Amino acid sequence: MTTTSVRRRLLGETPRPAWMPRPKPPVIAAKALALVIVTALVLVPFLIVVATSLAPKDEVLAKGGWVVWPDSITFQAYADVLAGGVVTRATLISAGVTLVGTALSLGCTVAMAYALARPGLLGGRPVLLMVLFTFLFTPGMIPTYLVVQQLGLLDSFSALILPVLVNAFNLVVLRGFFQGIPADLIEAAKIDGAGELRVLLRIVVPLSKAAIAVVGLFYAVAYWNSFFNAILFLNDSSKWPIQVVLRQYVLEGSPLAGSVENAEARVNAPTSIQMAVLVLAMLPIVCVYPFVQRHFVKGVLTGAIKS
Repeated sequence: MTTTSVRRRLLGETPRPAWMPRPKPPVIAAKALALVIVTALVLVPFLIVVATSLAPKDEVLAKGGWVVWPDSITFQAYADVLAGGVVTRATLISAGVTLVGTALSLGCTVAMAYALARPGLLGGRPVLLMVLFTFLFTPGMIPTYLVVQQLGLLDSFSALILPVLVNAFNLVVLRGFFQGIPADLIEAAKIDGAGELRVLLRIVVPLSKAAIAVVGLFYAVAYWNSFFNAILFLNDSSKWPIQVVLRQYVLEGSPLAGSVENAEARVNAPTSIQMAVLVLAMLPIVCVYPFVQRHFVKGVLTGAIKS
């Protein structure tokens, strides 16, 4: 074993295939430059948003509303935003809808995907065709509103969860992943007396953590970022989630009544307050994503290839 092979094994590097030529220095430099540019395009706007939210109002006004690097840091914008209680309540509503909705959606999607993945399921193919049919024809806004109205879900948090409880793409990804689990393993468990529920919870779910984590991230991001359903189904502004409140701040330029007690801060430095609300809206997803990111590529690619 050569020194290079030992180094690669210690570093966890995979050997380069014989048919793949070693990249030349200009190619490596071009890739590094492209990576730096893409990283800057992603990070610079985010840093500007955070810096503007932490900058004093005088500095924000002096620099035309945007700050790249603040001379001093203050949390006055966050204090002004959280003082009225509207943003805090909206954040708690979004967190509750996201947690409950993600749990229900994951449970229903995992159960339905496992059922459709089992061979010989009575009516399984027609149900799968109906699921695939929704990729081509989605329900319109008016039919969805009429269904929610007939079910008595208007002005309730259930209207933010039940109409989007199961996503067809997530269902297909999980079904493809479940189909890749060896059938012999499931049959052996059934011979030992395990029922379908026991097989699902003890065998299928532990072997599918990567795919389930990715689907859970998809659901969580969708619930957290959803604002159109809240505008459509919730007439009471006190039940609005954080994304609708953020839209009120950023697009319309006027917060909800009682959301900012310091009227002078709202008038003199509206950009810093808008950016503070934006940071509060992004923070939960930014904190959760690193814990799921390592499963992201594996779960999506495996489910897509096997489906």
